[in-house]
Amino acid sequence: MPNKQPLLLVLAFIFALSAFAQPKVPDHVFYRQLANGLEVLVLEDHTIPFSTIEIACKNGSFTEDDNYNGLSHLYEHMFFKANKEYKDQDEFLKEVGKLDMSFNGQTLEENVTYYFTLPKENTSRGLEFMNAAIRYPLFNEEDMEKENTVVDAEFQRHESSPYFVLIDTLNHLLWGRNYSRKNIIGNHQVILSATPGKMEAIKNKFYYPNNCLLTIGGDVDHEEVFRKVEKVFSSWKPSGFDPAKEYPIPEMDPLKENKLVVLASPLAESPLLVLRWQGPDMRNDIKATYTADVFSYILNQRMSKLTQALQETGLATDIQVNYYSQKYVGPITFSVSPNPAKIKECFQVMQQEMSKWDDDSYIYDQQIERAKKILAITQVEDREEVERYVHLFSFWWACASVDYYTFYGDNLNKITRQDIKDYVRKYIKGKPFAGGLIVPADAGFNTDPNLYFSK
Repeated sequence: MPNKQPLLLVLAFIFALSAFAQPKVPDHVFYRQLANGLEVLVLEDHTIPFSTIEIACKNGSFTEDDNYNGLSHLYEHMFFKANKEYKDQDEFLKEVGKLDMSFNGQTLEENVTYYFTLPKENTSRGLEFMNAAIRYPLFNEEDMEKENTVVDAEFQRHESSPYFVLIDTLNHLLWGRNYSRKNIIGNHQVILSATPGKMEAIKNKFYYPNNCLLTIGGDVDHEEVFRKVEKVFSSWKPSGFDPAKEYPIPEMDPLKENKLVVLASPLAESPLLVLRWQGPDMRNDIKATYTADVFSYILNQRMSKLTQALQETGLATDIQVNYYSQKYVGPITFSVSPNPAKIKECFQVMQQEMSKWDDDSYIYDQQIERAKKILAITQVEDREEVERYVHLFSFWWACASVDYYTFYGDNLNKITRQDIKDYVRKYIKGKPFAGGLIVPADAGFNTDPNLYFSK
């Protein structure tokens, strides 16, 4: 009998290739995936002589339980320290100067990004510099001690805003036991007590090529970039497991009843009233995420019925409705700055308006079509700045897919009035919410929620 094992391996390889659906990208964007799983996008834009190199990892607060809350953000800071090629931060910064580049990073709920912008002639060396930083961080104890304090100080700056305190309180109410999964900034004690060992643990869980996207945008030739990327990054070993399956993210517990709070802060200059719901996620209800964008845009316009009911009557200003796109349940937020003398009346009108959000007469057909057109135009405008374009690909790759972003305008155009009604009924109307009001501490406001949130 002939040996069938080589044939089986070939068939398995062909099946793996066919199972992987290559994402669709615009004409000036090019995509490849290395054998180690690293996904690579190249955005050619020859209008300015610069390039941006960004690597995104599916790490972030959504991977953190209480014991690690804030450490994805700390890890981001440690990326710009010592590594195998640069023994301390001074050497790291000297190379930054030689490459004439700016650098930064960002930690969100569902991804962490690191990026450099530099002259186009330094792109090749910039890729080598990125490779050293992403693959070989050293996590020196001295650097850790400094950065623990730096990150905690950043936390404290956020805490100094009374409105941050309100949103943080609402996040506790909205997400319950999974609060840490939505808390990017983290926990004081976890940050201050972090060790190199915990940084290594994060690296060993998530920092693999098959859990990352590398994007290069700017005045570059995509074939040259792909050759360089292959040379530099192909030796990066994959995890051998799917981090999303090995370290599964818990499902968010649904909110079962309204949860209300009133806070008094000496830092608050005026009241802020915020309602938050658990909205759709990118895994189970993609259409609703597009619908949410259309619906929010309409309500936020000056001529919307919502704005007229609240602003033109003098009940509130700064009216905002939005949905934050997330793979693991994004929040819907309705916030207003209420007239301090009419907070209860403002909330009552908010409720009245929400009860009509699924009425056929609440939104005009022209508003729906205009919203879709403007949102699609905004997406095109976002592509005009290469660095922002790169960031957007990283964000959508992590929480949805590259295809989601590529076909955003096309899918917006499919949204109908019925989709809006379905969205409102499924996620907002009659659904439990976390409601919060923050008021100036020295202005004589009562902090009993029943005084403001009762019907």
